[in-house]
Amino acid sequence: MKALLLMLGRRFIKTVVYFDGSTRMLLRTIFVLVTPPFKIVSVVEQIEYIGIKSIMIATFTALFTGLVMALQLAFSLKRFGAESFAANVLAVSLVRELGPVLTGLLVGGRVGAGITAEVGSMNVTEQIDAVRALGADPIRELVGPKVLACAIVLPVLTVFSIVVGILSGMLITMSELGVNPTYYMNQVYNVLEVSDFIGGVGKSAFFGVIIGLVGCYRGFTTVGGTVGVGRATTESVVTISLSILVADFFLTKLFILLFQA
Repeated sequence: MKALLLMLGRRFIKTVVYFDGSTRMLLRTIFVLVTPPFKIVSVVEQIEYIGIKSIMIATFTALFTGLVMALQLAFSLKRFGAESFAANVLAVSLVRELGPVLTGLLVGGRVGAGITAEVGSMNVTEQIDAVRALGADPIRELVGPKVLACAIVLPVLTVFSIVVGILSGMLITMSELGVNPTYYMNQVYNVLEVSDFIGGVGKSAFFGVIIGLVGCYRGFTTVGGTVGVGRATTESVVTISLSILVADFFLTKLFILLFQA
């Protein structure tokens, strides 16, 4: 019992310290992003690295998510004679939840691990200390561009994933249910509202901030040489995934309250 309590106490203290440090980094990052000098070139480079190189994983995720969802809906709704609503359910699910969350999880795993490995390697080799010694701000030079790029790229990738998922779902409904493509797209158009897109894309922007912030903070707190970098990378991916799932609940509740008000 004593060992269990000690372990829980250490976990609690570690969580509080983690939350405090990441919150301080977030506030500092917001400050450097709204004050000159602005690192436009660095942001563009990060957008290319995070966005362009993540298109393939986002495409495959959305493609097979749309195929599987449409296939499941085609046979599930057919039992109730409601197969004509497959497009409606698929579109709402992709726009509100599956598109933002799955894109955030898959891209977050790839990007978060890369950011943590990069920043963590710089930290254990004292390159970040060298940046400070030269009079530069590591938050402005490293963290700001990465967090801003993630916040820009994730909504774009989410929209792309939603489009791919809806189109792939159309292929299944055409082949399995014989649904006319025009009818399918009309159903999608009629069921979706502007609030659905705002909620889905808005959540993905927050997910982008989480990915960039957690990746950078874990990199800045990396210790233990190359072994520590590997450990930090693993912890970063786990933390990003759990944070996205937890944030998704609260953000969904927030957007529902905003659009119902």
